[in-house]
Amino acid sequence: MALAVAIQMDPIERIDITADSTFALAMEAQARGHDLFYYGPRDLTFRDGAITARAFPLKVKNVKGDHFSLGEVQRLDLSKADVVLMRQDPPFDMAYITATHILERIQPKTLVVNDPFHVRNAPEKLFVTLFKDLMPPTLITSDRAEIRSFREQHRDIILKPLYGNGGAGVFRVKPDDENLIAMLEMFTTFYREPIIVQRYVPEVRRGDKRIILVDGEFAGAFNRVPQAGEARSNLHVGGKAEPSTLSAREKEICRALGPELKKRGLLFTGIDVIGEYLTEINVTSPTGIWEVKRFGGPDIAVLLWDAIEKRLK
Repeated sequence: MALAVAIQMDPIERIDITADSTFALAMEAQARGHDLFYYGPRDLTFRDGAITARAFPLKVKNVKGDHFSLGEVQRLDLSKADVVLMRQDPPFDMAYITATHILERIQPKTLVVNDPFHVRNAPEKLFVTLFKDLMPPTLITSDRAEIRSFREQHRDIILKPLYGNGGAGVFRVKPDDENLIAMLEMFTTFYREPIIVQRYVPEVRRGDKRIILVDGEFAGAFNRVPQAGEARSNLHVGGKAEPSTLSAREKEICRALGPELKKRGLLFTGIDVIGEYLTEINVTSPTGIWEVKRFGGPDIAVLLWDAIEKRLK
């Protein structure tokens, strides 16, 4: 049966179709005969209890520079859609949180992927703290004395914005680095939230592994290796993707997380593991579908749509 699928995403004309996971999901949905509708977060409306979007019927094709076409704009009642894919990129700010509140109003009649209630309660760098035995030593605070104390204990540390993404604003502070106070002043200027501080894990030189789970089950993985002279391995900042398999520790991490993800309706998640440590759980707009497929792994778009259709049945 054809489903009505609404995709809430960033401007489709700007995406890189060779890397964009939302595009992969749209292609697979279209291949299954589902009807696609496209809209942006600012097109979402709550009016007198009704949740609608200024949406366009969407067709996609795997042709760079000519990858989509739009039909006539319409006011789409999202409660009459079968599925909404909430796929805009973070930052996880009040605009993002507001969208989760609005989309929550159409559940469970319409399946929202991922579940907006649990997305709102699972920001990447906070949700992971539920699994503290799997994490590297971690501090979340605005207290400079606590940060200095943490650095004295662990010496080599990483500073991150609590709600950042794509490696933006991530700094390594080595034991002999004199810039800690200046960095904290910068964080105070640009961010109102606390800072997350972690002990530097030297195994990051061998890579930061992205592991994808679909409905709590392992689906695929690849490694991201940082450039020389760079502490960040994110692909957005020049990290190199490489094929990978799971270690015994990584399988243990997946087993620990899987039931919790499934219980929360987090159908599509990407976790990050460095060495022996879980560092993030990505639930807002996970990526990596193309990379896994490129390295001979399963087509995660197929696995995810299988899981979505199973939920609807």
